[in-house]
Amino acid sequence: MANDHYFSATPESQARPRQISVTLAGRTFSFTTAAGVFSPDGIDRGTRVLLGSVPPPSPEGALLDIGCGWGPIAVTMALHSPDAAVWGVDVNERVLDLARHNAEAAGVANVTVGLPSDVPADLRFRTIWSNPPIRVGKDELHDILTTWLPRLEVAGDAWLVVSKDLGGDSLQRWLHDALGASFHVTRATTDKGFRVLRVHRTAA
Repeated sequence: MANDHYFSATPESQARPRQISVTLAGRTFSFTTAAGVFSPDGIDRGTRVLLGSVPPPSPEGALLDIGCGWGPIAVTMALHSPDAAVWGVDVNERVLDLARHNAEAAGVANVTVGLPSDVPADLRFRTIWSNPPIRVGKDELHDILTTWLPRLEVAGDAWLVVSKDLGGDSLQRWLHDALGASFHVTRATTDKGFRVLRVHRTAA
């Protein structure tokens, strides 16, 4: 078996695509997943907690899903906000193809899926939702978050779901220190062992 991780850029394992039934924003869809991706059998618990606890995203502007996987968060944002431009970013080529396919299957035309480098450098986001890839390691995770969170618009919000057992509390403290006075970091809720963190941008 190939030694793949869901954050491998090019999984070497056979894809073995499968169909799953997914309910997002009150609607049920048939989506495609595959081996070598995160949570191929359905929506993971952390993502369920996030989607079940956050307020609706901004109805317009640019929205972002960091580490989009096969697409449930990005598609949900697009269903809630059809007039917004939703971006889903990931490094795994297999999940990028799946996310594009699943966005099409859901009938949402306002989702763009790609590598981080595909996002225009000057684009700023009104809402960010993410189940970030904790298992990439602390340094890499910190690099990811300090790349994207500073791209929030003023008055914009990022909502991150992190397992308490995988450092949700320490990540909250780190975000507070790393982002500085222009951001307000709080724990919005705790559910099923997960922390949902809110990062609100207060100033430029």
